Amino acid sequence: MDKKRWIIGGLVLFALFTVGAILAVASSSKERGKLSGEMSSLLSQNAIGIVEIEGIIYSSEDIIEELSTLEKDNSVKALVLRINSPGGAVAPSQEIYSAVMNFRSSGKPIVASFGSVAASGGYYIASAADTIMANPGTLTGSIGVIFEFPTAPDLMKKIGVDMEVVKSGRYKDAGGLHRRLNEDERRLFQVVIDDTWDQFVEAVAIGRGMEYDSVAKWADGRIMTGRQAITAGLVDLTGTYEDAKVLARELADLSEDAPEKRANTGSGNSFFERLMKQPKEILDIKNKLMFGHLSYLFKP
Repeated sequence: MDKKRWIIGGLVLFALFTVGAILAVASSSKERGKLSGEMSSLLSQNAIGIVEIEGIIYSSEDIIEELSTLEKDNSVKALVLRINSPGGAVAPSQEIYSAVMNFRSSGKPIVASFGSVAASGGYYIASAADTIMANPGTLTGSIGVIFEFPTAPDLMKKIGVDMEVVKSGRYKDAGGLHRRLNEDERRLFQVVIDDTWDQFVEAVAIGRGMEYDSVAKWADGRIMTGRQAITAGLVDLTGTYEDAKVLARELADLSEDAPEKRANTGSGNSFFERLMKQPKEILDIKNKLMFGHLSYLFKP
């Protein structure tokens, strides 16, 4: 009889253990499914894209790649373009402007947010955004073009250095280190400057939906504060970086806790890649300083 009770008790315990194990597995599976669902939801959750433009603009490739990646990402519903730059070389500024305009054509709203300075080429790029938000004390504007190059004929003469030049046309060595511009050459450079200035004004007028003359009257290279730029029609409203993110979420009809997303393009992000790029960047800067270049650049 005792043996029978032991057997029955063992079977009951085994049954209870089996049921408990099944319930535990089911619960664990449910939790895993819930966690998996949460992760899947997070990965596919609508977000705002963030692209940052910092410092003097010497190249455009990385920024364009980031813009392209976020534009193609279906989960990105709006873009905040954070700019803290005095501008830079003309061509890269124009290329980034075009990339922002392409992003804008997708229908996703773009809010440009200004940091300490967003001037000249930095403003050129921002004018392609749907909305521009600046801090009241942001330095912006500086719509204009500058072309500068060193000359040192007196120094070369003093140290006994002569430059022999054989050229195919009278303008080929204009801007050389060994001599100053003559009046004819200066007029030629001014024509180039004027055309590049005209391109700047046209781009801002198109991006901002303004009349050409309304932009041109502020395009004398003057710098202004964010608050002054609102009066000029070059900025829409004042606000911080966080305010710009809030606005981007609102424009895209996203919840206030919609996440931010940055493009993981792998372009120059690692320490090794940045280290490898530095010699080229230093050489580019040296060449620009030595030989001159057209710039949309605020120079205090």
